[in-house]
Amino acid sequence: MDSLSQLDQVKTTPWSGGRSPWSVEYGKIMMWFFLLSDAFTFSALLVYYGAQRFSKFTWPDPDLVFQSIPGITDSGAPLVFVGIMTFILIMSSVTMVLAVEAGHRNAKKEVIGWMIATVVGGFMFLGCQALEWTHLFHEGFGWGEIPPADHLEHFFSTEVSSVATLQFSNLFFTITGFHGFHVFTGVVLNVIILCMTIAGVFERRGHYLMVEKVGLYWHFVDLVWVFVFTFFYLI
Repeated sequence: MDSLSQLDQVKTTPWSGGRSPWSVEYGKIMMWFFLLSDAFTFSALLVYYGAQRFSKFTWPDPDLVFQSIPGITDSGAPLVFVGIMTFILIMSSVTMVLAVEAGHRNAKKEVIGWMIATVVGGFMFLGCQALEWTHLFHEGFGWGEIPPADHLEHFFSTEVSSVATLQFSNLFFTITGFHGFHVFTGVVLNVIILCMTIAGVFERRGHYLMVEKVGLYWHFVDLVWVFVFTFFYLI
């Protein structure tokens, strides 16, 4: 009996697996592990872009490549449209913070409202990215494709290089496409969480921890965009 009693005591220790030694929920720890691994992937892509960018004597000028506002003007507004995209994504991160805060107070209606705003922001960002891609396709850019040689000079402020243009085009569509896939995944997750909130799943559980975990992913997507924006549009 004494030996069984000792085993039972072992099972209740903080290191037995019954609860986290850091007092953090298991699912949240796993989300952090996933985000860390995903950060390595984005870092590798951006480091490669930086290596290509600074190993070339010339490179397409972002102010000349991204100077349109789709549907309004084809030139004369450098980085305005991507600035709007960035503002939309950042604001969606703010609404996600508010949804998490409302969840801590078990305020179901507020969680629903802020989650709807977050989903709308995500869709707006994806729509803006689709418009930007469509405009670039019309300009002649694409994965493995660049504008005609006589049109390249419009995108350079220094010497023209078709090799640099091709690398820029390939990396732009690869990295922004990879990020866009993450945004789309985040929107899908947010819609699922929104539906679960409306159905009262978290209200019955007594907590909105899933909102917080999905919020971590959404903030990560926003943070990555800051680096993508810096590398492609500012440098």
